[in-house]
Amino acid sequence: MRKANVQSWVGQPAPVFELADENGKLVKLSDYLGRQPVVLIFYPGDDTPGCTKQLCAIRDDAKEFAKLKIAVFGVNPGSRQSHFAFKHKYGLTAKLLVDEGKRVAQKYGAIKKFFKAVIVKRTVVAIGKSGKIIYYQPGLPENAEILNALKKPQS
Repeated sequence: MRKANVQSWVGQPAPVFELADENGKLVKLSDYLGRQPVVLIFYPGDDTPGCTKQLCAIRDDAKEFAKLKIAVFGVNPGSRQSHFAFKHKYGLTAKLLVDEGKRVAQKYGAIKKFFKAVIVKRTVVAIGKSGKIIYYQPGLPENAEILNALKKPQS
């Protein structure tokens, strides 16, 4: 597992993935590459205070993300049913992806040990059209920070 050093991630090719969303539809990173930027929001759990705050903030700024044609996904190991209920309870705009076994979170360095368990670490990753990581930030960054990173010219 690669450590989550912010600078070591920026400029690297994004690990590819295929995950089901809350409706069971398969989402492949490769379908977005070359077409539009992608933001992945790794979060510990559905319907928890910090995660709800973060994903509701994305919902509240959905027009700003849409202006830049950014595809936004929440990612955690919760079930489709849990994701579906969480999304509809709060009117979330991001698709919520089921990362069974935390395999994708691990590829992106978005896991941590919590006592004897391994949990998803809140992490935001922005991937440019080129497929390179252009922004990587553990925690709960402001949406303006994420959007500003995506507005910068990409190499």
